[in-house]
Amino acid sequence: MKKWQELRENRSVKAIILNMLLVTVSLFVNGFGIYLTIQANIGAGPWDVLGLGISKTLGILYGTTSIFIGIVVLFIDILLREPIGLAMFIDAIVVGKSVDFFNWLNLVPKAGSMWTGIPMMLAGLVILAYTQYGYMIASLGCGPKDTLLVGLAKRFKKIPIGAVSIFLWSTATFIGWLLGGPVGVGTLICAFGAGPIMQMAFQSVHFDATQIKHQRLKDSWKVFTHQYC
Repeated sequence: MKKWQELRENRSVKAIILNMLLVTVSLFVNGFGIYLTIQANIGAGPWDVLGLGISKTLGILYGTTSIFIGIVVLFIDILLREPIGLAMFIDAIVVGKSVDFFNWLNLVPKAGSMWTGIPMMLAGLVILAYTQYGYMIASLGCGPKDTLLVGLAKRFKKIPIGAVSIFLWSTATFIGWLLGGPVGVGTLICAFGAGPIMQMAFQSVHFDATQIKHQRLKDSWKVFTHQYC
């Protein structure tokens, strides 16, 4: 029990490294979930519309675009003085390149109709939900986009967080659409279905995300320096 508590609270270098591994694996599989939602070919999720739009406009890989967006959002999070954890940097790099990897493997062909696209989209969202659980239990921080949402919600307290979320998604989708990103019924499924699917996934494993106390980057650094100095 004591070792489990130490692992959850990242009290040692070993615990942090193991949780970083958990985060990396979870986010790699998370990339496969995103890959499926794109291959569904019925419109991508809001942030992916933006990423694919930039990728198409600049002629670069989706993963490279994803890293760029992640770094920009991470910089905004820092400006907002939101808590930054190790997982945020892993998120910014691993997810997009994971999607590129699965694109390279060409594991799943693009759906040819709505009847195959919708189930593929839902399967991708289920994978996303469970992999979110996987990296959140590591307690090393949330993704840059999730942190941005929370940070903006704190500063606009009179506006419900759902409305802030819709604003962010709408902005990302609109800019991505202008750049040629794929918008369709799948975009709506992602926007309004991802939340409930995530909630059901968390309930199935009896996980309460609000009870997780994420370790900040400076505290992770203290653990490393304390044990190696």
